[in-house]
Amino acid sequence: MSANVDLNNRPDYDQVIQDIADYVIQYKVTSQEALDTARNCLMDTLGCGLLALRFPECTKHLGPIVQGTLVPNGARVPGTSLSLDPVKAAWDIGCIIRWLDYNDTWLAAEWGHPSDNLGGILAVADHLSQVRLANGEAPLTMREVLEAMVMAHEIQGVIALENSFNRVGLCHVLLVRVASAAVVTKMMGGDREQIMAAISQAWVDGSALRTYRHAPNAGSRKSWAAGDATSRAVRLADMSMRGEMGIPGVLTAPQWGFYDVSFSKTNKDQAIKPETERQFSFSQDYASYVMENILFKISFPAEFHAQTAAEAAVTLHPQVKDRLAEIDKIVIRTHESAIRIISKSGPLANAADRDHCLQYMAAVPLAFGNLIAEHYEDDFHAANPIIDELREKMEIVEDKRFTAEYLEADKRSIANAIQVFFKDGSSTEEVAVEYPVGHRRRREEGIPLLEQKFKNNLATRFPSHQCQTIFNLCKDQTELEQTSVNRFMDLFVIA
Repeated sequence: MSANVDLNNRPDYDQVIQDIADYVIQYKVTSQEALDTARNCLMDTLGCGLLALRFPECTKHLGPIVQGTLVPNGARVPGTSLSLDPVKAAWDIGCIIRWLDYNDTWLAAEWGHPSDNLGGILAVADHLSQVRLANGEAPLTMREVLEAMVMAHEIQGVIALENSFNRVGLCHVLLVRVASAAVVTKMMGGDREQIMAAISQAWVDGSALRTYRHAPNAGSRKSWAAGDATSRAVRLADMSMRGEMGIPGVLTAPQWGFYDVSFSKTNKDQAIKPETERQFSFSQDYASYVMENILFKISFPAEFHAQTAAEAAVTLHPQVKDRLAEIDKIVIRTHESAIRIISKSGPLANAADRDHCLQYMAAVPLAFGNLIAEHYEDDFHAANPIIDELREKMEIVEDKRFTAEYLEADKRSIANAIQVFFKDGSSTEEVAVEYPVGHRRRREEGIPLLEQKFKNNLATRFPSHQCQTIFNLCKDQTELEQTSVNRFMDLFVIA
């Protein structure tokens, strides 16, 4: 070990940590596009959570750790009667948001779902607002929630632009913990030192492995992992606000830091990266770029790399629905990330396995003309053997242009193309979809559909008059921003 490692000179905080802290303290969200998109993101994210409450495998995780626990000024979990401490409330909100894989997505060198941070943001904002009211102070407003969302999206998304955690076997929910820790500590009133301490604690926690996201181990943990991450961020923020010290060199410390321990090996052959490649790379400063360019999952509750495949399959459905037994092969042209993350053959063990299988997410709409959350359930799969028959006939081919344009900053396409060939030698035309309806390039088309999705999801939990009240408020940017968080959350309580 070198002499420098032995020296006990406590360093300044790593620059990556300082930059995040300075951003959340100093940046003023002025982009109207970002705030408007954050409002739509709020609607969509809460709607996804409400829809997930229909699934017992999700709801079994909700509620206090100790049944019967009463929490003064507890944070509410939308669509339920639960009032919890903010740490568990963040877990529950994050869990329902992510359960159906239907909330927003960010795709770059790393991918993830920045609206997962809303679990921590909303739980803390609701709790703080009620405490402030109890103390005769003004509660937080929904404008502050939207600003926190913009910042959490930006932190998670900018780090993800050029830094691939999946290639070293790590799960992207680490970035949820880091982003949530930063913005939640600020919401709690933390100063620069406290914010940096919380961020450093988030990094030193390390990362969950991606094992539960990939065959043959894919399972339901991927549906609550982000809730766990945003909840942990709230806990770390609270500890930092109580004076817990940070770990300044958590990223760069030789041998013991995140770079050397977790970011130094390649996933392919476990070769050690050169030291210069172990540190994060950044191509731009933090602002509001990520929220402005976020991808919404509007049409299908499906892993985002398959959204355009499902759309292409729906288009082809009328041509193939009466000829399923005549199909010889199905060719799917796609991009490298889709192949690496969601292409799989063989048996699919559970719903979480199916909603991360490109072939499954193409086969269902080819056969049935749509793809909804219930299509991943065991009963539906067992009752329809045609799905696996179609999967077995699929050929997955990488298109180098699709792969390149997936990463190009001015495109960021998520392209898939499908063509069906029949045993008699005939075929359908190839249907290619390069940008899903939730892409920034299709905002004008997508937002009315997103609003209808929100209305449909509201209707799964609330009577019509309550649905209309919530929707009208969420549609009005000015009124929503001025609304107190506690009043907003009141609208989502079920007695």
